[in-house]
Amino acid sequence: DTGERAKTLREKMNLHNNEAGRMHVQTEMRQECKCHGMSGSCTVKTCWMRLPSFRSVGDALKDRFDGASRVMMPNTEVEVPVQRNDAAAHRVPRRDRYKFQLRPHNPDHKTPGVKDLVYLEPSPGFCEKNPRLGIPGTHGRACNDTSIGV
Repeated sequence: DTGERAKTLREKMNLHNNEAGRMHVQTEMRQECKCHGMSGSCTVKTCWMRLPSFRSVGDALKDRFDGASRVMMPNTEVEVPVQRNDAAAHRVPRRDRYKFQLRPHNPDHKTPGVKDLVYLEPSPGFCEKNPRLGIPGTHGRACNDTSIGV
């Protein structure tokens, strides 16, 4: 989130997706405990929270990526609260950092939740040449634009 202050739609999207990733990590954390004492008597038990494996978080986010929602900003945006302290005028409490509301591009779709990933524009096609994006296209070759690229 460094440097992103939710001033542009892209920053809002990035902040939302960053928070969604953190939420996935947080909900997958598990408590682990170890007993200490003579021959496993468990007179003292130490517990801690274990981070989920990188693979499990990646798999969950990949599933969310496949079902990501295209979003836009509503006309009436919730304003971020202004702090009274001059020293921290540019800092926003974490609980208020994501008060903005992204709405679905298609009004028939539901508003994205805190664990949903969002995007602004559809990914470009790679079958057609697009010099602006540096996409050479597949001139002279068959192209399957629905391929997952594996």
